[in-house]
Amino acid sequence: MARSLDGLVLAPVVDQAPGQVGTRTRFTYHEKDGEIWAEYAGGDVVRGHLVGTREGDRLDFRYVQLKRDGTTSSGHCVSTVAELPDGRVRLAETWEWESQDGAGTSVVEQVTEHAP
Repeated sequence: MARSLDGLVLAPVVDQAPGQVGTRTRFTYHEKDGEIWAEYAGGDVVRGHLVGTREGDRLDFRYVQLKRDGTTSSGHCVSTVAELPDGRVRLAETWEWESQDGAGTSVVEQVTEHAP
């Protein structure tokens, strides 16, 4: 199992569609006893929250966010946790909006003080 996500900051490696999470979005993760949660913001997202569970290297969570245009949206995501060769954490995500149409995949990686 990859290491704990607690206290890690992650960011998408590529931009999603306009009005969604992008490379300027930062996720601050927390983890305790199989529970995961995070706050996120940046880019088109003013404020976002996710909450769910971790079983081994699989995350299963719901997310909700407030966008700069004042709209809200929510969805479901399943992620696989992996450790990169340099020791950073990567999440391979499969997500689906529940409040609107749309689904896809994305990758977020741990941001370190040495990363841009």
